[in-house]
Amino acid sequence: MVYETTIGLEVHVQLKTRTKMFCGCATGYGEAPNTLVCPVCLGYPGAMPVMNREAIGLTVVSGLMLGCDIAHWSKFDRKSYFYPDMPKNYQISQYDKPLCLGGGVKIDLEDGTEKTIGLTRIHLEEDVGKNTHFGASSGVDFNRAGHPLMEIVTEPDLSSPEEAYAFLQALKQILLYAGVSDCNLEEGNMRCDVNVSMRPVGQQELGTKAELKNLNTFKGVFHALQYEQERQAALLDRGERVVQETRRWDPDRGETSSMRTKEDAHDYRYFPEPDLLPVVLEDAQIDAWRKALPEAPRERRARFVQTYGLPAYDAGVLVAEREVADFFEEAVRAGGNTKAVSNWIMTDVLRVLSEKGVGILALPLTAASLGALTKLVEDGAVNMTGAKEIFAVLANKGGDPARLLDELGLAQVSDTGALEKMVDEAISANPKSVADYRNGKAAAAQYLMGQVMRLSRGKANPPMVLEMLKQKLDQ
Repeated sequence: MVYETTIGLEVHVQLKTRTKMFCGCATGYGEAPNTLVCPVCLGYPGAMPVMNREAIGLTVVSGLMLGCDIAHWSKFDRKSYFYPDMPKNYQISQYDKPLCLGGGVKIDLEDGTEKTIGLTRIHLEEDVGKNTHFGASSGVDFNRAGHPLMEIVTEPDLSSPEEAYAFLQALKQILLYAGVSDCNLEEGNMRCDVNVSMRPVGQQELGTKAELKNLNTFKGVFHALQYEQERQAALLDRGERVVQETRRWDPDRGETSSMRTKEDAHDYRYFPEPDLLPVVLEDAQIDAWRKALPEAPRERRARFVQTYGLPAYDAGVLVAEREVADFFEEAVRAGGNTKAVSNWIMTDVLRVLSEKGVGILALPLTAASLGALTKLVEDGAVNMTGAKEIFAVLANKGGDPARLLDELGLAQVSDTGALEKMVDEAISANPKSVADYRNGKAAAAQYLMGQVMRLSRGKANPPMVLEMLKQKLDQ
């Protein structure tokens, strides 16, 4: 039988705040275990939570970027469960009155069309600690406990592992643009729970879902979904039923395994958090957050195509990171040719970033200097060979391209008399190449051009050299 897949995601995103959700402990990564803790995030009796205003703002900003409706009145609830990483044996979360409702994320499909994945809600809660297992023993680090955590819940609109992967990539890009989270998967800033079910094609009723818990890589989500599709389809083909349960993904074995029977909402015994007042947001505050929103990456990509005349692929590469897109526009404003700046960034700048393992803001190279360098090339002051040398210095030490042009002696030779002398010398020294060209081997002209460039130490104006060579060779 042929089945169709239904997928819903619950994406957990740590917010980029200075302190935890309900206490004054710093939010940090990589510190010694259990050093960023206090009586509140350790769940000591009598310790009282205090709401983090910054976390509320970042959650609302996320909702606005994703097209959600923002609740003017929301509240926090206690979600009871017993697990070693939750020190209070309950989690402060939001149940029936979250901060954000609705919204959606557009993704590009493989056939060139786009699809909108609807969002159910975004609610705010506190993160739990981290369990570490050492063979026969285990330890718990509560540094992460209490970190502000957004949960972004999708509608069951995803129908394949490919769509789930595309959604996560698009969501991460939007959140990075908004500056609400570092979205660093290695540090646990972004994690995902997956609900997946199968049903025969044409059946209206959804199949029984299984939940895949705590997937911390996008590739892990993709491969876990592939496996789960095959597992559930095999069960249905044998006439067996899929059990509603929580399953664990083992990336080493490439399979999922059962953890526990899936809980329903009533199992958590939600009730309003008695130690926190509701969150009341005024229109003026929401409007202020809305006015401060950055341009969304999808809209920026479309603008780059329309305004700068870039190919869609180039625009997609430049817009992938907000800092790179900002760098591009600043370089163009500094006088750089649009396509030339794009080419420099896509080839040389991104290569250097990859080699150094840093972001573009960490480079000594500035957008203004890249714009100035492209203008030097466009004006004929330096050829591309010399420009590459200048770029190497700018990328490692920074500086002024015009001054480096003089200091390195890379000014392009465009004097007709000087070029003609070098062209004559190259022709005289290479009679075989001259004969080859005149016998129809066009590549010989390129060889002769290389000889002229060698004589000029890379400074000759290539278009002028090539034109002069062909004139003399064709005589």
